[in-house]
Amino acid sequence: MKSFIKKIIINKFFAKKFLKSILVLDKYIYFLIGQYSSLYYDGKHPKHEILKYQEWFCKQLNKDFRVIDVGSNTGTMAEKMSKKVKKVYGIEINETLHQKALKRKNSNLTFICADATKFDYNTIEKIDCVTLSNVLEHIEDRVLFLNTLKQNIQWAGQSQFLIRVPMIDRHWVVILKKNLGVEYRLDPTHFTEYTKASFYKEMEACDLHVDSFEVRWGEIYATVRTN
Repeated sequence: MKSFIKKIIINKFFAKKFLKSILVLDKYIYFLIGQYSSLYYDGKHPKHEILKYQEWFCKQLNKDFRVIDVGSNTGTMAEKMSKKVKKVYGIEINETLHQKALKRKNSNLTFICADATKFDYNTIEKIDCVTLSNVLEHIEDRVLFLNTLKQNIQWAGQSQFLIRVPMIDRHWVVILKKNLGVEYRLDPTHFTEYTKASFYKEMEACDLHVDSFEVRWGEIYATVRTN
């Protein structure tokens, strides 16, 4: 009995001493998996084929839509959507990413290097839909950001957004890391990672109605529109 108690005390000591370090290591291993996965597949990250998030966005679009892809990065998704709809504008604030996007050539695809909240939308066609794929979590004041887009964009009809964001409750280990003060975010530039409740609350604060909501691979996929 004494040896059993002693074993428990020793294990608890090691748990107290090393658990945080193990959780930090878990974060680093996750990063390495991403890096080496891209190298293994010749620069193409396998998550795109596994998650199929671009396919979800394309599936929500009408062929007559004119779309703005906010935070278009290097233009991969914008180019794919341009094969499905009438017109796609990709807006990216990062000049380096924008220059890479310009290499994509489609007659109905236009890339703009600008801050989406300050761009003059009177200079482009009226818009049916805005796509935000892993963008909102990088914005500190997301309510102001969405309201600014709602007000500044020249809408063809009712404003509509297609949104993809990461969830904080994707795994219990994530919450454990947060509780123990260990970096838990998928990216250190994230200002938030969502729960279903926090997502709905944020949309309500923007006077946006959630038409559809689903969870895939620990991420929220939602279609929202003005009330």
